[in-house]
Amino acid sequence: MRLTMLPDALRRPRHIAVGEFDGVHLGHREVIRGADTVLTFEPHPRVVVSPGRAPELLTPLPVKRDLIAALGVEELVVIAFDATFASHDAQAFIDAVLVERLQAHTVSVGENFRFGHLARGDADLLRRQAAFRTRVAPLVRLGGEPVSSSRIRAALAAGDVASANAALGAPFELRGVVAHGDRRGRRLGYPTANLVPQPGVALPARGIYACRAGVARGEGWEWHSAAVSIGVRPTFTSELGLLVEAFLLDFDDDLYGRELRLTFSERIRGELRFDSSDALVEQMERDVEHVRIQAPDV
Repeated sequence: MRLTMLPDALRRPRHIAVGEFDGVHLGHREVIRGADTVLTFEPHPRVVVSPGRAPELLTPLPVKRDLIAALGVEELVVIAFDATFASHDAQAFIDAVLVERLQAHTVSVGENFRFGHLARGDADLLRRQAAFRTRVAPLVRLGGEPVSSSRIRAALAAGDVASANAALGAPFELRGVVAHGDRRGRRLGYPTANLVPQPGVALPARGIYACRAGVARGEGWEWHSAAVSIGVRPTFTSELGLLVEAFLLDFDDDLYGRELRLTFSERIRGELRFDSSDALVEQMERDVEHVRIQAPDV
C-alpha cells in the first residue's frame, strides 16, 4: 500500500473512505469497504482542537497503516492536522481536498462523521455535492450496541481484551522498542522484554495477559507465544512506574533496541502482590503454563 502525504497525492479518480479510523474497528471496516484510498488525519484532530480531551490512541499511525493495508486498500493519504487546517470550513475541505487534490469519484463516511471548522460538515453536506457520489455507512452493532473507539477503550480499561478484540475485528496490538530494565525477571528465571509504548496509546488494565509477540527479523516478524505483564510490580519496591513486560516462550536472544509487537488474546488474571519472590515465581510458572496450553498457533 502506498502511503501519501496530501501535497504529493497523485491525481487520479478515487473511491475514498474518510475518517480518523482509530482502531480500524468493525465500523471503520464497513466505511472502508470498497474504497481504494483511505484519507485520515495525523495527529488525532482532538489533539489540536481540544487537547485536554484528546483520547488515548488504539492505533498509532504505523499500526493503523498496516491494518488498513490488510483490508486491500491501495493508498493511505494522511493529512497533517494542525490549527490552520482545523480553521477551514467544511465546504473548503470538500473543494480543495476531495475534489481538486484527490479527484474523488466516491466518498464513503460513517453516519456520525463530522468535519470542518466547528465540526459543521456532515454526511448530509457530502450528499449534496454534485462532484462525487457519497456512501454513508450505518453504525455497526455488536451485542446490540454500536461499535465505537470509545467502547473499545472502555473494554481495554476493564481488562476485557476479548470484547475489545471482537469489536476491533482483530487482536488489540501494542508496538514499541525494547528497553533495558532492572533485569529482575532474569534473576527470577523469567527474563522479560520491557516494551516502551508510544506516549498517548491506550493500554489494557493492569494484569497478566496471553499474547503473541512479534520480533522484528529483517523485513518480517518472528512470532512467539508470550506472557505479558502490565503493572507496577507491587511485590517489589520500584520507581519505574507502569511497565509492559513480555516473557517470550521458547526464545533466547537479545531484544534490546529492537521493535516488538504484542497482540493480546486473553487476560489471565489481575495484578497481585505476593509475600515473597518464591510465591511470585510459583504464580509466574502457572501463568506461563496457561499461555503454553492456550497459545494460538505461531
